[in-house]
Amino acid sequence: MLTFAYPWLALLLPLPWFVYRFTPPHAERRAGVRVPFFHTLVSLTGQTPGSRTVTANRGTGRMTILIACWALSLAALMRPQWIEPPLHRDLPTRDMLLLVDLSASMDTKDFVDAQGKTVDRLTALKQVLDDFVARRQGDRIGVVVFGDAPFTLVPFTTDLTVARQLVQDTSVGMAGPRTAFGDAIGLGISLFDKSTVKAKTMIALTDGNDTASKVPPAEAAGVAKDRGIVIHTIAIGDPAAAGEEKLDEAALKEVAGTTGGSFSRALDREQLAGIYRRLDEIETRRIETVSFRPKTDLYWVPLAAAVLLSLAAASLVLVRGRRSIPAPARQEASA
Repeated sequence: MLTFAYPWLALLLPLPWFVYRFTPPHAERRAGVRVPFFHTLVSLTGQTPGSRTVTANRGTGRMTILIACWALSLAALMRPQWIEPPLHRDLPTRDMLLLVDLSASMDTKDFVDAQGKTVDRLTALKQVLDDFVARRQGDRIGVVVFGDAPFTLVPFTTDLTVARQLVQDTSVGMAGPRTAFGDAIGLGISLFDKSTVKAKTMIALTDGNDTASKVPPAEAAGVAKDRGIVIHTIAIGDPAAAGEEKLDEAALKEVAGTTGGSFSRALDREQLAGIYRRLDEIETRRIETVSFRPKTDLYWVPLAAAVLLSLAAASLVLVRGRRSIPAPARQEASA
């Protein structure tokens, strides 16, 4: 569709007529030739001399070309644009951060995969997590892994394929053998600092208690609440374990409760998959669609037409001028 960015400039179209009609013509003085037989010339030509100014009039052709050039120049100033059909783009309206525990206890083989084979906790987690991430169209996904210290594995991205691949490449112990759960929440909060979306969610997956954090999980959860971040905690450890591998359910419940999230316990793969299904229902996707129409400027078309028209008119005047010169005069001029 053709449109103009400044259509009001069309009001200037009759401006040359107003100038022609209401302003005095351009005055130009020229030297005259005095002859003693002036009256004889007047009588021979039959004209009556007068004292008024003589105004030169342009021919119809020249006037038409001037009007056309003015209209084309004005059309270029109006900035004609060709508007393409609208394009739609989905914008992410939520940032979701996954906190994945890679401590040594995640190597415990007490889960069963879909084929009935006994696998370690991390392998079962990655299998279920892969399906969960694949369904997060419309969200930005980030991943933080933690052991002795937290590390950003995947900054927030809409490239779910990359996020899934990097999660699959993780292994037990790559971040250290202990559990720094509170520090992982703290790192996650810092990743949300540059986030501009309204919905901010963390999903923490751990099988132990906090043994290496500098910031207690409860304190980190309080900061997350102030920043508008909701934390869902998933306990995948053995509640009967003792020592450093003991599952601190109280701390996980406190973190979830403080931020308005949910606490879940997964003792096997089916429970873990069920938790993700419930999170799908709680954390429904909110997709904001924006539309825009590409515009192509076409001001150069009338501008080029005006230039070509003026060049053609000038060339025509030049050709007619040469044709009006007698042949001997042209030869003398060339000589």
